[in-house]
Amino acid sequence: MKNSGNFIRKYLNEIICGDALATLRKFPDESIDCVVTSPPYFALRDYGMKNQIGLEEDFNGYLGRLIAVFDEIKRILKPAGTCWVVLGDTYGGSGVGGNLFRQKKGKSSFLKNSPNLFSHHNRYRKSLLQIPSRFSIAMIENGWLLRNEIIWHKPNCQPSPAADRFTIDYEKVFFFVKNRKYYFHQQFEPLRDKERLKRPIFNSAKKQKYRGVAFSAINHKTFEKSRLKMFERGVRNKRCVWTIGTNNFSGEHFATFPERLIETPVSAGCPEGGIVLDPFVGSGTTALVAKKLNRSYIGIELNPKYVKIAMLAVDNLTKRL
Repeated sequence: MKNSGNFIRKYLNEIICGDALATLRKFPDESIDCVVTSPPYFALRDYGMKNQIGLEEDFNGYLGRLIAVFDEIKRILKPAGTCWVVLGDTYGGSGVGGNLFRQKKGKSSFLKNSPNLFSHHNRYRKSLLQIPSRFSIAMIENGWLLRNEIIWHKPNCQPSPAADRFTIDYEKVFFFVKNRKYYFHQQFEPLRDKERLKRPIFNSAKKQKYRGVAFSAINHKTFEKSRLKMFERGVRNKRCVWTIGTNNFSGEHFATFPERLIETPVSAGCPEGGIVLDPFVGSGTTALVAKKLNRSYIGIELNPKYVKIAMLAVDNLTKRL
C-alpha cells in the first residue's frame, strides 16, 4: 500500500469513528504492534447503532462477523505482534442473554429482545452458549496461535438473581499471536509462599523407575536453577488467573473494563513506543493505558458518543501528565 506510513501517522493517538471491519480494511499490512480489545458480547447489550456487532440472529452469525474483523487484524499486525481479546459468554434464550441491555438518558434498562433473536434457539435455552470457546477455536482454525487462556476473576462481581446455578465471577482473556516468534516482555508476580520453595520436593534429585529403568521426573539442573532464581527474587512468572475488581458504572458507557486488566497485555505484548490498536475502543480504556505506559494508540469506535467520551478521557490524562 502506497503511503502506508502516512495513514498510520494520520491516525496515531486518535480514535476513528466508524465500523471496525470497514475501517481496518484501510490499514496498511503489518503496521500495528499489539491489539487489545473487548468486542461487544453476543445478545447482551444494544448500543443503539446500525450494523453493530452483537445483535445477530444466532451466534454463528455473530462469530462470523467477529472472525472477519480478526482476519483483518491478523493482516495488519506486525510479524512479532500480539493480540489480546476479552470475551464473555451468554446464556441462550432466557435470563440476561434473552434481553438487550440499552442505555437511556444516562440510566440503564432492560428491553425485551426482538421477536426473532432467539426464536430458533430453544434448544439452547438456559444453556451457556460457549461463545469464548467457539471464538478461540475459530481463531485457531484461521491460523492464530493461542498462547494463553487467561481467567479474569472478578472479586466484586454483580450478584446474580438466578437460584438454580452458581454466580459467574470471571471472564476470559485470550492471548493470540500470528507467528511462533513474537514480542513478549515477561511479567512477574510476588511469591505467595516463599517457604514452599525450601521444601525437599523442590530440590530433589530422586529418580523413579519405569520397567526397571531409573529416570528423573524433572530436569533437575533446570528446575533447581529456576527455583533458586524465584527464591532470590521473591517473584515468579505471572500466572493465568488475574484477580481484578470491576469498574463501577459511570457515564454513558456501561461496558468498561478496569485499567489494571489492560496494563499487563500492553506491558507484555507491546514494546515501548509501539502502537496499540483497539478496534472496539468504547470509553477509551485501552488508549488511556497505552498512553500511561508510553505507547501510542489507535482506536476505532462505531458510536460517536463514545468517541467523544474516550477522547475527553485521553485529553484529561494528557493535561495531567
